[in-house]
Amino acid sequence: MSDPGHPRAAATAFERALIPDTIRMTEHAAIAASRVAGMGDEPLVDQAGTEAMRTVLNDLNIDGRIVIGEGERDEAPMLFHGERVGRGEPGGREVDIAVDPVEGTGITAKLVNGAVAVIALAERGGLLNAPDVYMDKLIVGPPAAGQVELGAPALHNLQAVASSLGRDVNDLTVAILDRPRHDDLVAEVRATGARVKLIGDGDVIAAISAAFKGTNVHAVMGTGGAPEGVLAAAALKCLGGEIQGRFLARNESEQSRLDAAGVDMQATYTTEQLAPAAHLVFAATGITDGDLLRGVKFFGRGARTHTVSMGLASRVIRFSDGVHLLGDGARVHVQV
Repeated sequence: MSDPGHPRAAATAFERALIPDTIRMTEHAAIAASRVAGMGDEPLVDQAGTEAMRTVLNDLNIDGRIVIGEGERDEAPMLFHGERVGRGEPGGREVDIAVDPVEGTGITAKLVNGAVAVIALAERGGLLNAPDVYMDKLIVGPPAAGQVELGAPALHNLQAVASSLGRDVNDLTVAILDRPRHDDLVAEVRATGARVKLIGDGDVIAAISAAFKGTNVHAVMGTGGAPEGVLAAAALKCLGGEIQGRFLARNESEQSRLDAAGVDMQATYTTEQLAPAAHLVFAATGITDGDLLRGVKFFGRGARTHTVSMGLASRVIRFSDGVHLLGDGARVHVQV
């Protein structure tokens, strides 16, 4: 018989209590954002997803603190850094929350592939409270974890990834945000023989895809948001993948925020440093179709969602195909 006081038992109990709620939060956010997708209105998309997720968060008996949120760079209406959420009743779990109700606001507004709703919950102090600045990132799946080095030439790292997968470098695909700042990196990766997949917005789902076979994403490189790096770290820790990141300051304001947060700009932050949690759950629901998740599909008075959820202790990855009968309060879920 398992010992309920054992740390693993406590972690598993944490997951059993919170995984269904993480799924519910990302599903609701994805459905709400999808209702206004393709209308070209980014603030409307962000507001719809954020308000839907916040409504579910405040319905939970948790004492939640947003450590990665939407309120600083995107000026979203809710879920700002430091906001307290949940009912906070006696017996409610104290959790830190990293959230992006619409990861890929721009591509959702244009109805382009690759947008998701994501959330991670951990015990207090289990997620790095990263300033909303940029981060240079290198992300690989489980086979290549521990074999790559941020700052090394692309060829070196891609040879390590290829070797870990039993492939040649020219069999690999690297996801990179489609930004002018990455022109040199794109050229360097292409020179190795690897293919480059340019993504329009949000690199969290690309990071997760790199940890799964069959997505045709084998690594993620380049600079992106530091908060997204923490969300990616939460998922990669559950999956056994790896992220390495280095914080970047583009101006004095960002430098001041990094100094205030005690960030070492010379250091390379690891998966464990970005997400040191012992108790950790993560979920992502597709808003638009992508490599790993299908987007929301509406039918009559209902909607269908596709979600991946995971927990650190259980080491179980679940894909949930949810059918939501909207309007009358009924809902049906089918696990696949």
